[in-house]
Amino acid sequence: MKRSKVLALSCVFMGLAHLTVLRQRVKGILFALVEIAFIALIPGVIAPKIVQLVTLGSPQPDLPVKLRDNSMFMLIDGITVLAVCLLLAALYYISIKSALLISREIEANGWQKSKGLDLSGTAFPVVALAPTVLLILFFVVVPLVFSACVAFTNYSTPGNIPPANTVDWVGLDNFVHLFGGDATWTGALGRVALWTVTWAFLSTITCYFGGMIMAAILSGSKTKIAPVFRTIFILPYAVPSVVSMLVWKNMLNGAFGVVNRTLMSIGLVSTPIAWLSDPWLAKFTTVMINLWCGFPYFMLLTLGTMTAISSDIFEAARIDGAGSLQIFRRITLPLVIYQTAPLIVMSFTANINNFGAIFFLTGGNPVVADSTVTSAKGTDILVTWIYNLTINLQKYQYASALAVMIFIVLAPFAVFNFRRTKSYKEGEL
Repeated sequence: MKRSKVLALSCVFMGLAHLTVLRQRVKGILFALVEIAFIALIPGVIAPKIVQLVTLGSPQPDLPVKLRDNSMFMLIDGITVLAVCLLLAALYYISIKSALLISREIEANGWQKSKGLDLSGTAFPVVALAPTVLLILFFVVVPLVFSACVAFTNYSTPGNIPPANTVDWVGLDNFVHLFGGDATWTGALGRVALWTVTWAFLSTITCYFGGMIMAAILSGSKTKIAPVFRTIFILPYAVPSVVSMLVWKNMLNGAFGVVNRTLMSIGLVSTPIAWLSDPWLAKFTTVMINLWCGFPYFMLLTLGTMTAISSDIFEAARIDGAGSLQIFRRITLPLVIYQTAPLIVMSFTANINNFGAIFFLTGGNPVVADSTVTSAKGTDILVTWIYNLTINLQKYQYASALAVMIFIVLAPFAVFNFRRTKSYKEGEL
């Protein structure tokens, strides 16, 4: 059997080779029905949706609002149709590959030993994973693509909010506007991005080394009450962070907070300290409160890692005259960092998107010079700024552009972390 003939028939129509020369009628009928259904939907569904995706509708001021073109519906429908087309292309490829595989089996084993539609073999993983792939495609990938596409439109208030008005494609105008096109927005972006990276670095380093130091102290302590302190230190991590941040927000209130009232009552300060209303002090406070909430996780992680270190190493170091500090610097610290380095990277990326720590403690405050225009406040990080842009200003196009930027920055970290996992190194991925 000529493979060129099988390839040609498979490319002409899905399942044609199975129906004609390969004698796999069940599989061929299934493949053919999929393409027939797709072709039948082209005139009434697929083609109009793709056209609407390109145009995003046209203004219709004479019609009632409910009857006007909704650009956002057109955008999501068009992306969904493109996902269906992508599925068809993948299925087309699978049908061609299946036809070529069956032709090779027939050449090698004859007609009687060809497997055909055998779900117990290589076809089973494809069939079993198909529902999961479909769910991920339509409930994860499509919404993500939709959110990214908004960055290339003018979807914002007041003139481009559907259904009252339509939305238009603007290309890279939003990115140009944020990255140098407008001094106010560019300045806000630079300030927030710099603080986001600084916040992620400081919050990661303080929590990591704070937890490591406490773990080293507790593991080396000879007192019987060490487990009691270990339990106490775990409490900030056990309590939901939202509750902790709201409690600290009230305690640090400049006018009636418990912290200021206590400091003033014992004479340490004469005037209230602006813990959350001074731009620089508010940033320092957020890092310290995040340390209080986050160090127990790394303390537990380090304690678990330290138990895997052989006690003979510590004993040999003590025999050689090493003190506690030298043992920590030369043995504990290198071994723990080696074991937990991927988690440091993961924690850094998580802190870049640590919405709750900023939003529930400071709400992004205090207000700075450009906050009225950009809604970017003194302690806002990128993710809280995105929230403000969508909820307060309804500048969805800028929020989407920022989300795309965050994805571009964080994706390499995620790939790096994934490639370092044991499952990736030892698997067949």
